[in-house]
Amino acid sequence: MKDHGKGKIRIRPLRPNSRICDLVDSHFNAYNAARLREICHLMTRKVMRPEVTVGLSLSGALTPAGIASTIVPLIEGGFIDYMVSTGANLYHDLHYGLGFDLHRASPFLDDVDLFRKRLIRIYDIVFDLDVLLKSDSFLYTLIDQPEFQAKMSTSELHHRIGRYVDAIERKAGRRGSTILGAAYRCSVPIFTSSPGDSTIGMNVAARALAGNLLEFDVSRDVNESTSIVYDAKRRGLSAVVILGGGSPKNFLLQTEPQIQEVFGLDITGHDYFVQITDARPDTGGLSGATPSEAVSWGKVNPDTLPDSVVCYADTTIAFPIVASYILGRCRPRRLRRLYARRDALLERLTAAYLKRLRQGKRSRRGTIGLRASAKGSPPSRSSRRPPRGARRTRRRS
Repeated sequence: MKDHGKGKIRIRPLRPNSRICDLVDSHFNAYNAARLREICHLMTRKVMRPEVTVGLSLSGALTPAGIASTIVPLIEGGFIDYMVSTGANLYHDLHYGLGFDLHRASPFLDDVDLFRKRLIRIYDIVFDLDVLLKSDSFLYTLIDQPEFQAKMSTSELHHRIGRYVDAIERKAGRRGSTILGAAYRCSVPIFTSSPGDSTIGMNVAARALAGNLLEFDVSRDVNESTSIVYDAKRRGLSAVVILGGGSPKNFLLQTEPQIQEVFGLDITGHDYFVQITDARPDTGGLSGATPSEAVSWGKVNPDTLPDSVVCYADTTIAFPIVASYILGRCRPRRLRRLYARRDALLERLTAAYLKRLRQGKRSRRGTIGLRASAKGSPPSRSSRRPPRGARRTRRRS
């Protein structure tokens, strides 16, 4: 039988001293193990090139399970440029920065008994109710400070919170235990697509009743995140890495329809799509929506659809393997420090949009009634660019 492009399955006995990279390359041969291998290879061979801007989304209860131990090294290594997360993940991230304890437990405990003992359960994680109350107290005190008395994007709110968390971590000698702290140090913006749907949002809402002036600027969130992707596509390529699905997934992907349809600017979709999820595609939910479906929305570049991989697995199992593989195979990248550049990026996007408005022009995709062509929309500058190392030939006249 002819080889079908991905090599023969070879039986190589597992060695006692095998590393993660060896395990993935030699023993992840089929089914979702093979998809995980494909993700590892795509991430290290294409996504982590210097010209690719990488966005990561988090949903589900990942930070209580300690996922920061794999994300923080990636942030510090320059492998994550911006993030979209549920507010809950960032709230629970706080617990570790403040030095509170969460414990492994059985998923089959008596929840009525836990309630009486003032214990909180997240499947097989248990912690004291005081962890929540003390975290709330920290947030209350923090957002009452003068610097928080304004309307701001969630990226700015998280950056400001991260500065305090980083200082606490540094003083206690546990620096590197939180995503918020690492993102602050590396100037990685973190957006929350539904800021009111978390305990951080609940605390902001409560303080508003007492006269606090902090407000979420959700329009700024949309425009800031879109400006990052617009800049990525003008200068190089864009990759999305999705852990779970839900609202953060859509917020990460909607940047492309925002540029093409709403702003009327001609670019193509995200160039690389990676997702680890347990959601099925056949129920119509966004969490299970495939990258090929995203092509129809303009969210993913059809020319790079083969560079999209979905692994149906538990994120808490799969992503530490991916992170370890990246750290083992890739040199650190230069930090983009997108948070520090957010005003300049937004100014460029605004200028491009207003210019289109003055000209009265629209992108092909954003033009009502325009017939689809066989070749689709014109490619962006980045998709016309030859691959690195490709030979450039001069056309004869």
